[in-house]
Amino acid sequence: MAQAWGSVTPETLPRSASLAVTNSHDPDNLGRMVREISAGGVTLRRATEGWEIAVIEPQKEPSPSAPVGKKKSQKVLLALPKGLVDPGERPEQTAIREVWEETGITATVVAKLADIKYVYVRSWGDNERVFKIVSFYLLRYQSGNIDEISPEMRIEVKQARWIPLEEAGRTLAYRGERDVVGRALAYLKSHPEV
Repeated sequence: MAQAWGSVTPETLPRSASLAVTNSHDPDNLGRMVREISAGGVTLRRATEGWEIAVIEPQKEPSPSAPVGKKKSQKVLLALPKGLVDPGERPEQTAIREVWEETGITATVVAKLADIKYVYVRSWGDNERVFKIVSFYLLRYQSGNIDEISPEMRIEVKQARWIPLEEAGRTLAYRGERDVVGRALAYLKSHPEV
């Protein structure tokens, strides 16, 4: 059974990202859960063949069970650029900043697409469970060259590239992000002026 979060959005939550929520959905874990508020973008540009979106291939962490020195062929993981909302920043500002930091391109906001809500367990440090909300925005490409990012970002991003919007629903790694791309397609169909 899915937990109903009501009208929880980044705009209705308290400013402090360090607040915790009670996980009353799981009777075995009635403790407190860390909350993260993030934002990201589906950044569009028109190409000769149709619309394209900017995606990233995150750097992969080596599996602790993988033998040392032996490389295992791994499937390329593609995702939308996103990141934590900084103090004093609005989610749409975060989406624009994260797209620039992770892809090297600048963009403007067209519309808010959706909030994705999920729980994950941190694979680093404290192994805490985290309740995360990611607000995704439809953005329009303005300028810049994809994958021209700072050397510091290479810790997080292996590669940024353009892919056809029509393929994104099949190639993005995360279901929630594939759903957001579906919303972007629907928006474009109902707003051809974009």
